[in-house]
Amino acid sequence: MDEMAYSINGENAHYGTPTNPCAPDRVPGGSSSGSAVAVGAKLVDFALGTDTGGSVRVPAAYCGIFGLRPSHGLVSTENVIPMSQMFDTVGWFARDLSTFSRVSNVLLPLPADNIIKQPTQFSIPKDCFEILGSLKDKTYQILNASVAKRFGSDAVDNRNLGEFVSDNVPTIGKFISNFSKSEAPSIPALSVISYVMRCLQRSEFKANHAEWVNTVKPNLGPGIRERVYEAITSEDGPMEDFHALRTEFKSALSALVKDDVILVIPTVPGSPPKLRMEAAALENFRARAFSLLSIAGLSGFCQVYVC
Repeated sequence: MDEMAYSINGENAHYGTPTNPCAPDRVPGGSSSGSAVAVGAKLVDFALGTDTGGSVRVPAAYCGIFGLRPSHGLVSTENVIPMSQMFDTVGWFARDLSTFSRVSNVLLPLPADNIIKQPTQFSIPKDCFEILGSLKDKTYQILNASVAKRFGSDAVDNRNLGEFVSDNVPTIGKFISNFSKSEAPSIPALSVISYVMRCLQRSEFKANHAEWVNTVKPNLGPGIRERVYEAITSEDGPMEDFHALRTEFKSALSALVKDDVILVIPTVPGSPPKLRMEAAALENFRARAFSLLSIAGLSGFCQVYVC
């Protein structure tokens, strides 16, 4: 895994990087890279992982397997070393839907009288798919056509998620001017969501690990070292506004999906980065990735990667 779970690449300077079975010249995704690779390479039937900012969803996407980040607090994190308790979850991987479902039924047992609702609507926001940045990518068109064929065209909602968030999360107005389109590689409103989540995550990481890092002074690998020291030396910022925005965002997203709406978004903004890429070259990709990953993270909702 990535040191201290603080990356989504899956590279480890000390023990080596697990080989992505789908693309050996590219990163496997992290931080739960070993778990995902073990499943993707058919070494095991399923594996557990932890997901704070994307550490199950990203390696699942990069390795072409199923991966689930459950709703926050639904699966116990007892005895898991915390990164950020506000966002830490325990998730899992599997290659096939049957195994994935069996594991889910054990870890997420449903009551005997539970009636599974069929979705009535699919929110497929166009702006989220524009983050993919490739005119050749037809995922958005295929999804719309497939849902319309199966559930009818009335079941498709293509409103932009960025506009919805801006209109329904009042506190976002305090931050949005700092994320103009010229500065952000993504949707400004979702860039704010990502920023707020990362600030809250850093604050908890600092509380959990700053003393140990400052005392032990561990030999951290490139990329991780800079991120860890940035976290433990950073100012917390306007925490009251951050928490207010988090509450408002969860309420807004609850109103959007209700009990029977599925929000369909890309998990990551493109193919896995190549191995040993320079941090600067990865920055744009990481920013776009976290603007997508933070939707489930800040709201506390579940997200499943479907291959």
